[in-house]
Amino acid sequence: MEAGTALSVVNTPTPIPISNYSNHTPIFIIRTFPSHHHFLRFAHSSSSFSTYSYKGPKPKRDFLADWVSQNDDVVRTSPIYVGSASLLAVLLNRALSAIAPVADAGSSQSRADLLTLGLAVTNILTGLVWLSIRPKAISVVSPQGVECKRVCTDLPDVAVSELLWVWESLSDVTCCQSLVIVYESTCVLQIGFAAEPSRGDGEAVSVDANKLMQGSLYLGVMKSGAQSYLANLSLYPGKSELPFLPSNTQAVILQPLGDKGIAIIGGDTIRGFTTSDQAWITFIGEKLDSTLAKYVKRVPLTLQD
Repeated sequence: MEAGTALSVVNTPTPIPISNYSNHTPIFIIRTFPSHHHFLRFAHSSSSFSTYSYKGPKPKRDFLADWVSQNDDVVRTSPIYVGSASLLAVLLNRALSAIAPVADAGSSQSRADLLTLGLAVTNILTGLVWLSIRPKAISVVSPQGVECKRVCTDLPDVAVSELLWVWESLSDVTCCQSLVIVYESTCVLQIGFAAEPSRGDGEAVSVDANKLMQGSLYLGVMKSGAQSYLANLSLYPGKSELPFLPSNTQAVILQPLGDKGIAIIGGDTIRGFTTSDQAWITFIGEKLDSTLAKYVKRVPLTLQD
């Protein structure tokens, strides 16, 4: 089924004048959203809305995990306090009891004290390690580049609408800041932030589709046929194959579009794309492949800003 088409079957009740509607009579409203979806909505009065409220299972909160995340410093230092208290208790017990201060391997109390001292020192060292190793704070960066919007003018309106819908959806709900789609050896879309050439004339660096398709990133994705997620782009030497993206792009998803193209999605946060985002982008790639296969041919297409 193509995007923007839906079939809904509704049993239409006998028309009733507006003045005769009671507070408990649902009103059937058909609302049309452009280019992609038709939704059937039910409007109810406030008095009967609770009847149709969600009654399924509700997600449970992990209060322990929430407390730990909110008291990170306390949790990290707690082994030091526990270990220090245990060490002090063993020394006091040894000093105040009638046991000789020199450890005696033949004494069960001495063996218990040695074991307790070892555990106390281990706790202290664990706390020191926890304090020294902290996760690096990840922040959102502002793309260093210029905004552009280039779409193939030879594409029909339905294909252009779907491409723009993909961009709006990704930029609204993910960390996506750049989107490039190459299909049938042609760049059909370049939108969002792009790199600015060294001459600094305000124009965005265009996508060389042929050069991109010869690179190891493209060939690797097309060979595997699966999505490739570069969670920290700065660590990958293949970054040089994406010169059209802003220089400080943090993460990139390479999504194959069948065996004819690829979607390159640049983000502004390291590891900013979640597992749900990746799965959703995979389905979007399948839909784009189905649409573009109908309209994009192996002929030069003109790009228009």
